[in-house]
Amino acid sequence: MTSEDEIEPDTEEIKEFVDDEDEQAEELLRRMNHTESQNLLLIEDNKRLLDEKRYMESEMNHHQTEIKRLKAEMDRLKNPPLIIGTIKSILPTGKIIIKSTTGPTFIVNRANHVAEDTLTPGTRVALNKQTLAIMGIVPSSKDPIVTGAEIITKPETKYSDIGGLQDQILEIKESVEDPLVKPDLYLKVGIEPPKGVLLIGPPGTGKTMLAKAVANRTDATFIRLVGSELVQKYIGEGARLVRELFELAREKAPSIVFIDELDSIGARRLDVATSGDREVQRTLMQLLAELDGFDPVGVVKLIGATNRPDILDEALLRPGRFDRIIEIPTPNAEARFEIFKIHLKRMNSAKNIDIELLSAKADGSTGADIKSICTEAGMFAIRDDRNKVTMADMEKAVNKVLGEEWMRQNETGVMFA
Repeated sequence: MTSEDEIEPDTEEIKEFVDDEDEQAEELLRRMNHTESQNLLLIEDNKRLLDEKRYMESEMNHHQTEIKRLKAEMDRLKNPPLIIGTIKSILPTGKIIIKSTTGPTFIVNRANHVAEDTLTPGTRVALNKQTLAIMGIVPSSKDPIVTGAEIITKPETKYSDIGGLQDQILEIKESVEDPLVKPDLYLKVGIEPPKGVLLIGPPGTGKTMLAKAVANRTDATFIRLVGSELVQKYIGEGARLVRELFELAREKAPSIVFIDELDSIGARRLDVATSGDREVQRTLMQLLAELDGFDPVGVVKLIGATNRPDILDEALLRPGRFDRIIEIPTPNAEARFEIFKIHLKRMNSAKNIDIELLSAKADGSTGADIKSICTEAGMFAIRDDRNKVTMADMEKAVNKVLGEEWMRQNETGVMFA
């Protein structure tokens, strides 16, 4: 064997070496793929564990918040009950005289967290049941009857909705609207406008509508209350309601206070009276005191309405209280014509309706009667499946609302065809 034969590579050995290298490369690739897949699984597990950690942390925070709330609620329930009182006066020594709701009067101290300058006579405060020290200031509360009397939205009734009361509209504008809208006029002339306006007249003649119309012309808060709501069972409750009513009016100023059916609390005081009558008289006296207490050129105006002026107490009617008394009479023929025209204008009516004939036939009727007549006429049209009111409908409505007996008693010689 020559030297060249000795250095010639062995083909079989090379082939085996190459095969080993390929197998090793495949094994490494397989292991790499397996490692990558394991790595992906670990990444997914890590994400899942992180999500679970965040969820557990949020749950823990929620439970901690709930624990704090329950602890605060327990602390609040452990606090002793408080007594409500009213400050009567403050002594030079810093002590305070309190009238408690339980009845007795006490001289007490205040807690350090209650500022001294916030305590004035008349302030409602909370007292510790054990030491009677002032623990805080209680907001002034008003009876639901009073707060429910406030009408937030402006009444929709306008002067144009009222027929035949031009003189009365002028008087109430001068007494209520102008002092609220143009108070400088009265100051320049040097006179005081009426403190209160009393509307008197039969039922259904438009007293409430007139009060709503004047409230519509101003930006004032309209507070309406029926006089009977001020009559209460227990002593002093009616007077308290009147006081809170005027407090609400001053807080919501400018405002118009309208007391309907004023005769229910303003009836004439008698020598012989029951305990219920005496309570009504106390309510009346509180109303008189409130009328004396506010500025006539101020931002609170009072309107009263009644159909029994003959039984009102003289103290209500004297100058300085209800200074101006406006009579709302039963409408005459011209006023009835205007009222019919106002109601028919809103209705889908035939052109042949004779308003003059209707107003003549409805002699003695009020504005409420005329509105009822127009409503009944519309009902007759609906009954016949029509969308237009005819003169025949109006005739039947007059006969139905006013009645045959009333028609005979108020016969005017005008007969329907």
